[in-house]
Amino acid sequence: MLDELFGRASLKERIDDLEDENERLRKRYEAESDRRAEAATARQDAEERINRLEDRIAQLEGELDRVNERDAGLDVRRRDRLRGDRLETILDRLASFQTSPEGALTVSVRDDGLSEPVRTQLADVLGDRVALVDDATPCLCCIDDAGLIALTLEPPVDTELAATWDDRFVLEREWFLPTGRHALALVRTDLFALGVFEGDERVDYQGFESDVKGNHSKGGFSQARFERIRDEQVDDHLERCRATLAAYERGGELTAVPLYLVGQRGVVDALVAESQLEPAATAAVDATGAPKPALEDAVRSFWTTEVQIL
Repeated sequence: MLDELFGRASLKERIDDLEDENERLRKRYEAESDRRAEAATARQDAEERINRLEDRIAQLEGELDRVNERDAGLDVRRRDRLRGDRLETILDRLASFQTSPEGALTVSVRDDGLSEPVRTQLADVLGDRVALVDDATPCLCCIDDAGLIALTLEPPVDTELAATWDDRFVLEREWFLPTGRHALALVRTDLFALGVFEGDERVDYQGFESDVKGNHSKGGFSQARFERIRDEQVDDHLERCRATLAAYERGGELTAVPLYLVGQRGVVDALVAESQLEPAATAAVDATGAPKPALEDAVRSFWTTEVQIL
């Protein structure tokens, strides 16, 4: 009663309210301080990560500059894609070259690159330019010990030639040019064309196209149904290709003659994997149009050799 008389009751309530508000502010301040501390820590972590990334970028840029400086001017002197008479002329010139015993090196360089002994031998002649051989793999490399001739060739037919030092280069015509009796088949998802050749003259031909849907669904098909139908059509087409090749083989046309299988890489691989075919070589070629002109394009593309002068 005295508190109410002297107005102390209202002051006590005000004090209580202020203490409650003070407690809320204290908790808010502590929470805010915690958030700021976390934010400061996060900011420091981010700044440290940025610094590390900037250091790494600077390091990589330095390495790139060194690579560019090392490779500056390191390029082949000449690059040509040759076939027919022009390629035959180049092969004749290489075949006519003769040097001292074990003065000419011929070696097949596979995808796994040069062996260390061969790399050392080439580096003695080419120096840093031996890296150009690595860039050209797979290839056939011809180089003399004086460095007068240094080139790579990418023949259409796979070659397995160990490093051979002789007085001349080891080059077989059938690696580069259509010689003797052979067959070349072009396979796409919707097309097949087979030619039997004597040298560069076609003596037999078989070709057809299959009705295979395009790559995109049309006409209201669901995508899954469309892809299933298309896959079935492609499978039927490949089965028809296998049957045609088998018929030729039974008829003796492909007996003991090399078969070169070209076309869309995935289709060629599938045809080989799902049949008893053992082609002498396979290649991806871009041959469009109807079967017969497409086969002619494929033949020209296949019997083309890339020559690089190192």
